[in-house]
Amino acid sequence: MRILAIETSCDDTAVSLVEASGDLSAPAFTVLAHEVSSQTATHAAWGGVVPTLAKREHGKNLVPLLAQVLSKAESSEKPVENPPAGGLEREVELKDNLIEFLQQTNTPNIDAIAVTQGPGLEPALWVGLNAARALALAWKKPLIPANHLEGHIISPLTNPPVGGVAFPALALIVSGGHTELDLVHSWGQYEQIGATRDDAVGEAFDKVARLMGLPYPGGPAVSHLASRGLSSEPYEESPHKRWNLPRPMIDSPDFDFSFSGLKTAVRYAIEKHGELSEQDKETLAYEFQQAVIDVLTTKTKKALQQFNIQTLIIGGGVIANQKLRHHFALLATKFQTTNPEFQLLIPDFQLATDNATMIAMAAYVRYLKNEFIAPDQITTADDLIAKGTLPLNL
Repeated sequence: MRILAIETSCDDTAVSLVEASGDLSAPAFTVLAHEVSSQTATHAAWGGVVPTLAKREHGKNLVPLLAQVLSKAESSEKPVENPPAGGLEREVELKDNLIEFLQQTNTPNIDAIAVTQGPGLEPALWVGLNAARALALAWKKPLIPANHLEGHIISPLTNPPVGGVAFPALALIVSGGHTELDLVHSWGQYEQIGATRDDAVGEAFDKVARLMGLPYPGGPAVSHLASRGLSSEPYEESPHKRWNLPRPMIDSPDFDFSFSGLKTAVRYAIEKHGELSEQDKETLAYEFQQAVIDVLTTKTKKALQQFNIQTLIIGGGVIANQKLRHHFALLATKFQTTNPEFQLLIPDFQLATDNATMIAMAAYVRYLKNEFIAPDQITTADDLIAKGTLPLNL
C-alpha cells in the first residue's frame, strides 16, 4: 500500500510517500519521495525551538512539501472542487493554501494518510493533524495517527537485515525529547525498561552548548568541537582528560538514565575554570560527549546481556552523532565475536532526525493492527487530537 505521511512534531516539517508491504513479522518499505524543511535557522535566534513559531512555520511549509512529494505520485482522479475545511479554521497560515492545493491537484493514487499524533509540541502537532484530516476527508482515504517514538524505532527498516529481526529486540531511543530503553517483543508491542529521570540526552547537548557559548542546535556544535584534534587519540590515554566529569547512574542496578547532573557538572567546571580558550572548549566538549557515550553504551550493554538480546535498534536524532555510532558499532562487534547472529540496526543519517518516512513506517504497523480511522469516521473520531506526551504504544 502507498502511504502519504506528514510529520510536524517539533521544528522540522516533513512529508513522505512510502510503499509498504508484508505482514507484521516482516514489513518492507520503499521510499518513493522524502522531503524535509528545517526551521533551524528560524529558531537559532531564540536559542531553541519556540512552539508558536514552529506552528506558524509548519503552516507555511507544509503545502509546498506536499506539492513536491505528490509530483512524484501517480494520480487517477480530478481535483476536489469543494474540499471540506473542517479543522483548518485554527490554521491561519495553512487553510487557504491547502484548500487551493486540493482544488488544483489531481487526487493521488495513495491508500492511506499518516500523521504524527505525538509526542511533541502540541501547537506544532496540530498543524499536521489538521492538514492530514483535511486531506483524508477530501480524498476519502483512511487516516492513521502514528507515534513519533515508534517511528524512530522502526526507521532502520528501510534497510532490513537479511533473515529479518530477531525478537525480542532492544531499542534505544536518543533524541532531544526522549532517552529510553524498550524491549521490542514484536513490531507494535513494546515494553519500557528504562528512561531518563530528567533531561533527555539531546536536551543535555543543547544545554551544555549554551553553557559553552555555542550556537543552536547544540548537538552538532558540541560534537564538531569534540572531534577537532581529539578524535584520533584513545580516550584513556588522552592528555586532555582534565575535566573529570561524572557518568551519572552508570553503575545503578536499573536501566534508567540521568543527564541533568552531567550538565550541572559542566556548569560548575566552567565557573571554576573561568573564560574558556578554544582548546578548553574542545577538550570540555570531548569529555562531555564521551561521558554521554559511556553511559549510553554501558546501560545498553547491560540490558543486552540481561535479556539475551540478539537485535539492537537505535533511533532518534542523537544517533546522527558519528562518535556515538562508532562506539555502538564497536559494541556490536564485541557481541558478534561470541554471537555471530547479533544485529545492530541504525537508520541512515537522513532518517535519524525527524522525518515523515518513519511516520509512514510506524503507521503501516498500526494499519496492520487495524488501528486506523476509516474515511466515514474521521469527523466523529474522539481520539484524533494532538498528544504532546503520548507514550510509546504498549
